[in-house]
Amino acid sequence: MTTEIANKSTTGEGQSVPAPIDVPPIGEVINLDARENYFNRELSQLQFNYRVLKQALDTTHPLINRLMFCCIFSSNMDEFFEIRVAGLRQQIKYGREIVGADGIMPDQALNEISRIAHEYINEQYDILNHVLIPEMEKENIHFVRRREWTPEQAEWVRNYFDDEILPVVSPIGLDPSHPFPRLVNKSLNFIVELDGKDAFGRETGMAIVPAPRSLPRLVRLPDDVCSGGENLVFLSSMIHAHTDELFPGMEVKGCYQFRLTRNADLELEDDLEDLASALRGELLSRRFGDGVRLEVADNCPQELVQFLLKEFGLAEKDLYQVNGPVNLTRLMAVTGLVDRSDLTYSGFSPTIPKQIRSKETMFDAIRKRPILLHHPFESFAPVVDLLRQAAKDPQVLAIRQTLYRTGANSEIVEALADAARRGKEVTAVVELRARFSEAENLELASRLQEAGVIVVYGVVGYKTHAKMILIVRREEGRLRRYVHLGTGNYHAVNARLYTDYSFMTCDESIGDDVNKLFQQLTGMGKALKIKKLFHAPFTLHQRLLSLIEREAELGNKGWIIIKINALTETRLIKALYSASQAGVKVDLIVRGICSLRPGVPGLSDNIQVRSIVGRFLEHTRAYYFGNNGEPDVYCSSADCMERNLLSRVETAFPIEDSKLIARVRENLDTYLADNCQSWMLQPDGSYIQNQPLGGEERVASQLVLLERLTGKS
Repeated sequence: MTTEIANKSTTGEGQSVPAPIDVPPIGEVINLDARENYFNRELSQLQFNYRVLKQALDTTHPLINRLMFCCIFSSNMDEFFEIRVAGLRQQIKYGREIVGADGIMPDQALNEISRIAHEYINEQYDILNHVLIPEMEKENIHFVRRREWTPEQAEWVRNYFDDEILPVVSPIGLDPSHPFPRLVNKSLNFIVELDGKDAFGRETGMAIVPAPRSLPRLVRLPDDVCSGGENLVFLSSMIHAHTDELFPGMEVKGCYQFRLTRNADLELEDDLEDLASALRGELLSRRFGDGVRLEVADNCPQELVQFLLKEFGLAEKDLYQVNGPVNLTRLMAVTGLVDRSDLTYSGFSPTIPKQIRSKETMFDAIRKRPILLHHPFESFAPVVDLLRQAAKDPQVLAIRQTLYRTGANSEIVEALADAARRGKEVTAVVELRARFSEAENLELASRLQEAGVIVVYGVVGYKTHAKMILIVRREEGRLRRYVHLGTGNYHAVNARLYTDYSFMTCDESIGDDVNKLFQQLTGMGKALKIKKLFHAPFTLHQRLLSLIEREAELGNKGWIIIKINALTETRLIKALYSASQAGVKVDLIVRGICSLRPGVPGLSDNIQVRSIVGRFLEHTRAYYFGNNGEPDVYCSSADCMERNLLSRVETAFPIEDSKLIARVRENLDTYLADNCQSWMLQPDGSYIQNQPLGGEERVASQLVLLERLTGKS
């Protein structure tokens, strides 16, 4: 399918522009290590966040979901500052600068990040104030500002403040006996200018009011004080309106909201004796790491802004003065406060394939032929059913599973606990260091242990990111292994929001491979020989390189299609460059970070990189190698990043059934044909959104898959 690239969406913002593209003289050998051949990781991640923000302007999405994209951008930026910016600052602080293949020093990257992030965040608030809020007003959904409150609404707010806010707020005057408080990461706070003396004769002139995290940031006004529609008021507006009640007898000269983002990365030593105990300690410190970003209302006086910057040890480039609430992520509460199904995505019921719709057990279905589920279009329920049936089946002897992000109260955890209570040998490899899920994973580990599950925490220094279930069942006098392997987490909620593959098989070789991987995770010993799976940190990286090199030997008969979330690993990028130079067609579908520079004459002429951004978070990882008409297809838990391939426990599993191979290829072709939700990476580092040619049918890959698999459009 031909698509016209419309130069309308982004023109390189968010990416330091590499050196101009020069066509090398004929016969000249290109230096694959040259810094201009690589894009910076952090700046590429910023661009992905920007593509998410752009969805807020896409009128093919329902209005409330467009608001959600605006909020997701905030959430993504929070994590970007907490982890990536914080990491760069730490490198400089401790004199441990790391320079990637792009050659950009950490201080250079921070300066460019500041410039770009300011542009993006200013645009975000412009979209919120001048596009989304006015459009919601037209739909009779109102964010009611203080100046707009009617007398009845003002009275209701006063009562709400007195009953719900005042009893839990702790204002802190700043004086020698009340130093500046240690504020929690990303908490909403107010700096207040005061005049006058308090009951003790103190004249501080300044106070801090932390907004309790227990309070909602958005409150729905009752219908009896409104004239119709949905009416919402910000907690910040309520506190602003009644700040004087927090400081009786003093004059409040000004009240301004602010928010501090802190370093939230956890640092754990490799030689820990007790990972769980060490992690509990680190989780407490996460809330109070070094400051990395200060967000302040744009009407805050400069002397107060400078006071806050000095207090947090931040510079002007770390300051973001915003025209609106400083905590836009909390606007996600709109979905629970406003009942307007006409302004959100229409619901759909994930389907269950015919193969497992009968009254037979999951074991019967898997024995007939391997099963491949494509979430969220196909239900995650069969995976849960497999575990539930295994827990109750007297023929099942043992269950082993990896857990990365699951949820302490999930059906998966309950099924494992039930199996253990029934006397089965159940082992769970719980990855405690799954970022921002650490506390939840500590809780689920405790729950499982209480039920009698053997819980291990994987290998210190190597996150266990592989998604594996192994079930051992006695059948006809012998033991048979049933396996589930996935590209995503065992999280039922995420399975409705993320695209992922679930693969279930009783193939003997794969079962033996998975059993060996669990032996390595729970026991000790040399790496065992694996037959069919690729596994990091041992064989995955090298096997991918070998498959790329094999396609390169085919020259222009070669074809590589890779769908992943991120591509930064330098040796793989070099291998793809070499394949392109050999004439291989390389189609990369990279949702987020991409350090490879496509379309450069003589280097990557044959490589195209596209990013799909839409209703669902693209999370499937698939590797397709044409192999001269006999394709090799793998799905994987791993992205093409150094950490995944060299410092984690990951798997890539083969799809060998001809029908399933054809199905994966059909899905990949659907993504490649997308001319609505796909963004093409340009040689200069910019992304341009594809558009259909005049009269050409729109192809939105996620909608095509939704209709193909569920019948819903």
